[in-house]
Amino acid sequence: MQLTRYSDYALRILMYLSMKEGEGAATISEIASFYGISRNHLVKIVHRLGQLGFITTTRGKGGGLKLARAAAQIGIGEVVRQTEANFDIVECFNVQTNACRLTPICHLKGMLMAAQTQFLGELDTYTLADAIAGRHRGFMSLLERIRLGVPAP
Repeated sequence: MQLTRYSDYALRILMYLSMKEGEGAATISEIASFYGISRNHLVKIVHRLGQLGFITTTRGKGGGLKLARAAAQIGIGEVVRQTEANFDIVECFNVQTNACRLTPICHLKGMLMAAQTQFLGELDTYTLADAIAGRHRGFMSLLERIRLGVPAP
């Protein structure tokens, strides 16, 4: 199973914000620059993350983006479920568009559904805090290198 770029970027945004906890708000431009991702693309994702209650956004001077709750309270599985458009990894998962002739006799759908359930179940055992555990100092060092224009090792 492969996550969409949308979910990948959503997780990256949340990880960035979790590593900046206590350092003040981040901006979309700052995050876009850090990851080398289009600012316009991130605007849409940030908006959705705000709607979903993962982040808070504040406009104006001193404003920016922050996590809406502690990183330890944001489940990776929860984020993936909320940011993936669908989990139709094969055609037969969607009964409205399924045109596969094997559907009445095929057991593959059940196997793939079980694998998907285990995949999401495994993600449910982790939080955003787990994804960045022990990385704060390395993150701050990397941020400083980027600010100074020094290439990453």
